[in-house]
Parts: sequence; C-alpha cells; structure tokens
Amino acid sequence: MGPPILLRFLVLLAAAVAASSAARREAFRRDPGHPHWHHGAFHDVEDSVRAEVRRMLHTRAEVPFQVPLEVNVVLIGFNGDGGYRYPLDGHKLEEFLKMSFPHHRPSCFETGEPIDIEHHIMYNVIAAGQPELISLEKSLKEAMQSAGTARESEYGRELPLFEVEATAVEPIFQRLYSFIFDMETGYSANEMDRPVPVAIFVVNFDKVRMDPRNKEVDLDSLMYSTISELTEQELKKQEADYIYRYRYNGGGATQVWLSSGRFVVIDLSAGPCTYGKIETEEGSVSYRSMPRLSHIIFPRGLAAPSDPATQDVFIGQLGALISTTIEHVIAPDIRFETVDMTVRLLIPIIVLQNHNRYNILQAGHNYSIDVQAIEREVKKMVHPGQEVIIISGSHALHQHEKLAVAVSKAMRSHSLHETKTDGRFHVRTKVYLDGAILKEEMERSADVLSAGLLEVANPSLSSRFFLKQHWTDEQDDVQDSIKHKPLWESYMPKNMKEKRGTEKKKHGSFYRTYGTRVIPVFVLSLADVDAELLMEDESLVWTSKDVVIVLEHNNEKIPLSYVSETTRQFAVPSLAQRHILAGLASAFGGLSAPYERASRIHERPMVNWLWAAGCHPFGPFSNSSQISQILQDVALCIEYKLSKIESKLCPPLFSYPPLPSTGRFSLSRSNLGDPKGPRTTIYARVDAALRKIRDASESVQSFASEHLKTPLGEPVKGNKNKSSTELWIEKFYKKVTTLPEPFPHVLVEKLEEYLDRLEGQLVDLSSLLYDHRLVDAYQNSSEILQSTIFTQQYVERVLSSERDKMKCCSIEYSHPKQSSQAFVYGGILLAGFLVYSLVIFFSSPVR
Repeated sequence: MGPPILLRFLVLLAAAVAASSAARREAFRRDPGHPHWHHGAFHDVEDSVRAEVRRMLHTRAEVPFQVPLEVNVVLIGFNGDGGYRYPLDGHKLEEFLKMSFPHHRPSCFETGEPIDIEHHIMYNVIAAGQPELISLEKSLKEAMQSAGTARESEYGRELPLFEVEATAVEPIFQRLYSFIFDMETGYSANEMDRPVPVAIFVVNFDKVRMDPRNKEVDLDSLMYSTISELTEQELKKQEADYIYRYRYNGGGATQVWLSSGRFVVIDLSAGPCTYGKIETEEGSVSYRSMPRLSHIIFPRGLAAPSDPATQDVFIGQLGALISTTIEHVIAPDIRFETVDMTVRLLIPIIVLQNHNRYNILQAGHNYSIDVQAIEREVKKMVHPGQEVIIISGSHALHQHEKLAVAVSKAMRSHSLHETKTDGRFHVRTKVYLDGAILKEEMERSADVLSAGLLEVANPSLSSRFFLKQHWTDEQDDVQDSIKHKPLWESYMPKNMKEKRGTEKKKHGSFYRTYGTRVIPVFVLSLADVDAELLMEDESLVWTSKDVVIVLEHNNEKIPLSYVSETTRQFAVPSLAQRHILAGLASAFGGLSAPYERASRIHERPMVNWLWAAGCHPFGPFSNSSQISQILQDVALCIEYKLSKIESKLCPPLFSYPPLPSTGRFSLSRSNLGDPKGPRTTIYARVDAALRKIRDASESVQSFASEHLKTPLGEPVKGNKNKSSTELWIEKFYKKVTTLPEPFPHVLVEKLEEYLDRLEGQLVDLSSLLYDHRLVDAYQNSSEILQSTIFTQQYVERVLSSERDKMKCCSIEYSHPKQSSQAFVYGGILLAGFLVYSLVIFFSSPVR
C-alpha cells in the first residue's frame, strides 16, 4: 500500500506544479496583490486651484483656470529585459517631467491666442512586467511582413525592411491597457463617466528576440525565465541588421501612432522613419527626430546603462518627446472659439455633380460614401442627449446656375518650379479650388438648394428645422413670442432694442428654429477637370465653423509634395469619406489635426508631422476614416472648457426663469438632456464663460472709475496691495451710506456673493474634469454659462439705467469757496501777532 500512496502523492504534486506553471505563463493575469492604478491626486493641488480661482475672480487678474490633467507613461522593456537590457529609473523620469513640463495652456486657431484654461499636469510612470513585454514581442513578430530594404541612417547601410500593420497589433496593446488600468476591453465612450486614464506606451523591444527570420527563439519559454545579460559582442548586434516600422491602416510609415483607444504608442526600437514636406524644414521627421538607444550605448559600451550622464541625456530626450505628445494629441489646441449648446445637429450632405457617370451616394462602389458610418463617428463626438440627423442628396450642378458660377469663380492657379530628370527647374501652372472664395460666392448666390433638399429628403424636416416663409418678404409676420423673443429681451436697454429692431432682413434668408445647428457638407463631384485638381494646401477638404466643402473627381492618384521615406504621398480624389469626417470633426467638434499647433509668436499655425499617422482622418499621412477615443474625449471637453471660462466672468445675480433656446444656442436645462461632451466642447464653454465674466467686471469697473473719485476729482487711493476692484467693492459694498450712490448697493452685494459661489463651482468643475466625469462637468458648465448670460444682461441693464438717471446732472470739481467768517478769523490772528511783536520789542532791556 505504501508505494501506490507515494506514487499518487507524486502524481498529484506534479499536476499541481504543472498547473501552477501553466498559470504563471499566462500574461495579463491580475493575481492577488497586483498593484492597482491610483487616481486621487486632485486633493494635492486643490488648494492651489482654489487660490488661483479666487485671485482671478476677485482681482480681475489675467490668471488662467487650472484644470488638472493626469498623464500615464507606461515603460515597456525598461527593466533590464528589453533592447540593450537598458534599465530606466521611472521615478527619476517622473520627477524630470514634473519639473520641466508642469503646465500646458492650449491655444485657439481662430484667434491665435491662448485660451483661459491651463492644465496642471500630473505624471504617473508605470513599468510593465516581463510577461507582457514578451507577449507584445510575440505578436509583433507574427505581424511583420517583408517590404524590401531601407536605409538605417542618412548614409548608412541598406538593411532588410519589415512592416507591421498597426491595426493588427493594436488589440494586444489594448489588452495591456486594460490589464494595467483595470479597464474592460471595448469600454464605450457612453460609459466613460468615471476616471478614464490616458496612456503613453514607450516601448523598447529586443530586436534579436523578435527577428522574424530567426525561427529558433522560443518566446514562450522566456515569459517568466530570467533574461541573461548581454556580452560586448551581443550588445553590438542588438539592432539585428533589420528595420521594422508601422503603418496604420496603410497610411504613412512611422514609429509612433495614435490608436483607436485612449493610448498612443512610441516604439523606440522601430525605424528610424523619415517623412514630411519636400523642400520644407518645418515639421519634418528625420533620422534623429526620435531618441535611439544605439546613439547612447555605442560610444560607451557596457558601461552606458549605468552611466548617470547617459541616463540624464536619455531622460531629457524622452521628456521632450512626451511633452510634444501632450501638446499635439492629449491636450491639443482648439480649432474654433465657439460655444455650441444646441440639442439638435442637422448635417445635410449635398452632392453637386456636373456629370451622370456615377453617383457617390450609391453603395457598392469603391468611391461610395457610407453615410451610416459617418453618422456613427459623428455620434461619438456629440452628447448622448444631442440629436444627430444626417440626410443626403445628389443634385446636378447645371440645374443651379448660381452655384456653378460660384465653382467657376473659385478656380485659381499658381506657378510651380519643379526639377525633372534633366536636373533643371521647370515651371508649370497648377489649378486648384479656393474654398474660402467658394464659400463666399455660394453665400452670395442665394440659391434655394438647402431648403429644397430638405423638402425632397423628408418633408417633415423642413417644418421641423426651418420656419415656413417667403424668400422675398421684408416683414416678419411670425408672431411666435416664444421662438422669436428671448426672455432676456426684457432686460435689455431700450436703445439696444431699437438697434436690434432697425436691422433689415436680407433677401432670401430664413430663420432656424431654436436649438438646432445646421452644418452643410457640400461634395463637389466633378468630371472633365484637371487630373491633378486639389483644394488649397494640397487638400481635398476645406472647413470653416459652419460649412464643409469636399472635392471629389474620378481621376488617378495625385502626387503630393509630401514624402514618406523615399516615395511621394498620393491623394486619391475619388475617395471622399475620410475628408468628410475630417471636416465635420473640425467644424462641430473643434478638433485640430494632431500635427498642427497655433503659434501666437509666428501668427500662424505651425506643423510637426511626428503624429501625422494613426487613427484620425487628418492630413496626407493618415488613411483612417475613424477618430480615436483620445480625440473624441478632446472634442467633448473643448466646449466644456470655454463654457467654464465664460461662467467665471459673468456672475448670475438672480434666479431667472430658464432661457428658451435661441438661434444656435439652447440654454434650457430641459433641452440639455443628459449631456456628456468631449473635452473640446467643455473647454470652449469655459473659455467663453470666463470672457463674459471679465467683460461684466470690466463694465462695472469702468463705471466705478468714472464716478468713484474724491471731491477734487482724483481717483480713490488706498492700500497698495489692493486692486482697483477691491477698492470699489469696499466703497460700494462694505461702506453703507445714506447719500446718493452711483449704483445700488444691492448690485455690488450680489456680485460679491456670486463670485464666492462661483469660486466653489469652478473648483468642483476642475475636480470633475480630473476624474473624467464629463456628464456632471457638462451640466456644471451649462449652469455656469446660463447664469453668466443672465448676469451680464442684468449688469448691463442696471448700469444703463443708472447712466440714464445721471444724464440730468453734471459733476464739477473745484476748490471750496472762502466765507466772510474766515476773513474775520484771519484778521484777529494777524492783530494778535502784531500786538505780541510790539510787546516783545518794547520790553527789551536795551530799550
């Protein structure tokens, strides 16, 4: 009985060991004790945020609103287990980022000025484990496809080239993201009312292990085994004599790419890649644009990883790369300074064609437009309570003569100097379509295509989104007071009402119903045009904040002045899907291309093509008709930021009834539904609100400066540490007098009360943005913006009323007049002085 019992015990022990070993080999497993991602650093900066808000509200200082932004940097292959066995001190990198790039303030392309929001960036540096590193290397090795040869440097060797389709390896990176941050795969944007992290994956793969030509390496065996150190000879062979690079959905070659989720990938082992615009230095990506460990390791050999100087240089280069990523992708500039609170978004896609050869709205062709796919992407960038309706229609251009003339007038040409095979410059004329001129000519044409298209597509839409009226009527016969007379009309001064009433209505105009925004998309499908016809800046789309114009013609690929590696980039004019989405993302989402930044110094947009590839529809190096979740979040937060800024500047003094929506604005709480907006939406609202508050405060300040003076006409002086705002608040609010006042004491009292209440709202808003609770943040910003508009109207009404009251009087400053009693006292004083002098003179002993 003994041996069988012992044998059974050994068998069970072996099975347990095997099961344990199998469990250990499984990567992305959250075992007990696994470190969790912590998101609770707002309380560390809450006091500084509150102090800055109070300073901005109570002193009218030009202080931007502070919004904490958490950036997670995930290091993969930097634990001595990746390429060159290079270890990187994560704590040192985190401290460097906090000291060198602690704040970031986005700008607006429309104004060229920074917006009134500044990000206080908080960094988390997280190191990924060895099992996850090996899993990524295994997936990448399987996805590599041979693509010829490439040069390792400007004058280096030609090495075998492998390309990786980024969309094929994106799921394994998404799995790593879910594993680190405890997020379920496929987390939808509609369920993001919780802390949702943004991650930057910095990758350092071992190219020798993942060499697709080497079939002998068993990566599964290295999952949990100890990885040996490198010898001097092995260190020199870490580049493995091959090059690999990524292409996202067949776009430009790159080693950094923007995913469809909430992370970006920076692969320091890939490349090097070169791309940019021909004969233009600005924004070009070269062999030395990205930090490479080979440039640091080889001069020092095995001692390089432990050399402090090497660590400092590499951390500095990596920190600059991370800061560029934040500026262009995570917290980019906003396109338009608009505040859109509409509850309905109507997008008519109008195809104007001068031929009958094909129709891009018919499905089943390579050039077809998928309207349903566009609608799905658009709905990802709007609030869940916002209604999106996309209609489409095709019209013959010759039936709309005015639009045909507008297209003809918008054709422009310019001369190009190009080099040919003979080495000489050749001059040729290139025709292009000017979008700005086309928009202006279409506005002047007064064509009834928009209204006619709505009638043809769905008769109910015309009555729902537009009011019935005759195009040439001079008088407005509509008597709907709810739709045509906002509630704040009663609070406006009489002279302002008269100005509004004297405006003449233009011929051919029609009124939109309130709460609806219409963004028409005009797709020009042209035939028998120049084979290389493009719009300005070698693009196929032109966008403003209220219209999108896309060019489409069925010609071959058009060579552009952009190059990726050694080949030119081409534009495919027959594919309009991506360009329509790019235009809509800019028009109503406020998104800017990840390669552009607004420069106040240069007074123009600056480009950096580093992040030109990835999951976005912008630019010549992209080939995607989808928008990354990072950019979706950015789009939703822009309006929230601007509304928050506007609310800072305009305090609500009274509890007015809710405003009805008017024009393109819908301010009624009932109309807002359950909004959940992108970051660009929120930021735009905040910025607009803060500007309104400053305008209202400036109006009160100018009125006080006009009337708050000493009897001699001098300005009121006080403590040097107090601003003029604090002086007039003390004069009008803290000192109550029975004498006549320039404006009611209750006005300043309510202003002061509102500023205190607004301070708490803004601090709460900053916390909501940090926690990514965009639903609550959007509602908060809506309340602030609504009360801001009420307050601004109230302040204007009170100040205008008080100015009218004081028109009957004039203020004169003069010295006080001398009375006769003063002369009597003066004479008595002189007589006393004379008697005193005589007594002293005659009482002298000499006399």
